[in-house]
Amino acid sequence: MTDRVTVRVPATSANLGPAFDCAGLALAHHDVLDFAVVREGLTVEIDGVGAGELPTDESHLVVRAFRAACAELGWSPAGLRLSARNAIPQGRGMGSSAAAVVAGVLGAWALCPDVDAVDGNAVLRLTTELEGHPDNVAACLLGGLTLSWMGERGAGADSLPVHEDVRPVVLVPGATLSTEVARGLLPDVVPHADAAFNAGRSALLVHALTSATLLLEATEDRLHQRQRTAAMPASLALVDRLRAAGHAAVISGAGPSVLVLARRTAVVGERAGDGEVQAISSLVPEGWTVLPLDVDPTGARVDRPARQVSSR
Repeated sequence: MTDRVTVRVPATSANLGPAFDCAGLALAHHDVLDFAVVREGLTVEIDGVGAGELPTDESHLVVRAFRAACAELGWSPAGLRLSARNAIPQGRGMGSSAAAVVAGVLGAWALCPDVDAVDGNAVLRLTTELEGHPDNVAACLLGGLTLSWMGERGAGADSLPVHEDVRPVVLVPGATLSTEVARGLLPDVVPHADAAFNAGRSALLVHALTSATLLLEATEDRLHQRQRTAAMPASLALVDRLRAAGHAAVISGAGPSVLVLARRTAVVGERAGDGEVQAISSLVPEGWTVLPLDVDPTGARVDRPARQVSSR
């Protein structure tokens, strides 16, 4: 029996402009969580983001996901010690809740003495049930650019490699926004022309991210970003400012962070490489944090002896 594992989970950005609820991108910005089976009780320790703010009892989201996976597996560990080193901003549209859910489920699966390997398909289905939709959890699990969907047997997903020239830059405001509030502003019915527009742009988005071309055109949206202006006017104003300057900017997930799909070799205003990050930074209001990141190509990682994650 392996009684201790470490799970490393990436931040994610969903929607990517037009691909609402069906595409996500894994980002090289991680939470690292240590799980240990102990004789009794529950101990939760948190360092980094959320320290002193997140709960340290059974209501902690990682613990709840861990317990849900244990129930799925028919396993009841005597006690649990969880140590979290958090880097993913909370409530900013960077997939912090998806990362917590994925970490908890993977931790339980990896520790359970009755299974030989982590079942990636079963984990995707369970994490989607816990999170409510598959776009962020799929990206967190699989890495790279993920396309996800719901079918008769639950969630499905696949991952594609992102072109090495694409460089995500996340712009993080000081304010937070709940996903529930952001989703509550969306209309129940949309015009057919807008749906067709986003379907075309979503298809173009896959080509854009795998070829590092047409990123500005591929990230146009008519379905969900403008409709949520009331909840994050500063974020939408920044998206407009960046796009007017030629940068492929979108709302990251439910917001309020902004994701820019920059290019390492792009020339914007006669600046290339890191110069685009500088050009982006010059348009960002005071009080925002600029995070130039890489794409995480592999997704969640479980470190423990003698066991392997099954093929996806």
